[in-house]
Amino acid sequence: MDFIDVAIVGGGPAGLTAANTLARQRHTAVVFDSKSYRNAGAAHMHMILTWDHKSPEEYRSEARKNILANYTTIQFADVAVTNINKKSDSHFEVSDANGKTWSARKIILAVGSATTYPDVEGYDRLWKKRIFHCLFCHGYEDRDAPSSGVLAVPPVNGAIAAHMAQNAAQLTREVTPELGPIVNTLTRSKFHIETREIKRLVGNDHTNSVIVEFIDGSNKEEKFLVHNPQTSPQGPFVGQLGLATTALGDIQAEGPFSQTTVPGVFAVGDYSTPYKVIPSAITSGCNAGVMASAEIQAAKYTQPSTP
Repeated sequence: MDFIDVAIVGGGPAGLTAANTLARQRHTAVVFDSKSYRNAGAAHMHMILTWDHKSPEEYRSEARKNILANYTTIQFADVAVTNINKKSDSHFEVSDANGKTWSARKIILAVGSATTYPDVEGYDRLWKKRIFHCLFCHGYEDRDAPSSGVLAVPPVNGAIAAHMAQNAAQLTREVTPELGPIVNTLTRSKFHIETREIKRLVGNDHTNSVIVEFIDGSNKEEKFLVHNPQTSPQGPFVGQLGLATTALGDIQAEGPFSQTTVPGVFAVGDYSTPYKVIPSAITSGCNAGVMASAEIQAAKYTQPSTP
């Protein structure tokens, strides 16, 4: 039976970094890339030196080329993984959508999160365009705009909404927490608390902004809205492997090496944290690669103890 050292499920920044890390110790790995990315459609990425304000798609492409140009132990399989069967802590059977079964010593899950939009008409069309989940990732390019808004609807609660509003206040002259009775700790001179019920959200292509329409027939224009929608782990692997999850629905993974509650399985990137940004994904991919390597090498080079 031919083993690969690590099966990496997911070809985003976390999975690519894990592959690059493992290659440095001559480990074999296959990166399974279904081409499904949570930031698909996003025009720019930020907080990555030399890649700031560049395309995430271009980043993934160039990272893959760089790995293949410099290392010979990494393979890429552009196919989804449909099943992972754990045989032991150092033997996993990985089945892909083409019907092929692979044997791996360790698993790194980097498949990202699925997004569930709130029940607000127009939200889905504006997500990633004028609705931002993180104002370190987005928003700076709209600095000094007259007004922005925070969508204070579940799963965003009062404390998180207040934090988002404070971030937005650094970028725009006024911030409106929409549906904001739950936000009661903000300085009134900078923030306008909106309590009217929202009917729908409409993009204004001419001004590159959002029109918030209320059920009373009035409306308000915001340069952008801030909100974190509900997320859940992509793929069937939580049930297949018996992975524990957090109260927020992410995979429970122990830092700093992203080890899950199932020995031999690591969860990285958006899969295992509410802080879903590329720098965090890169860090977790590197750390998981280091620990997967350590476990493989310990089994390979440590002499069994004698009674």
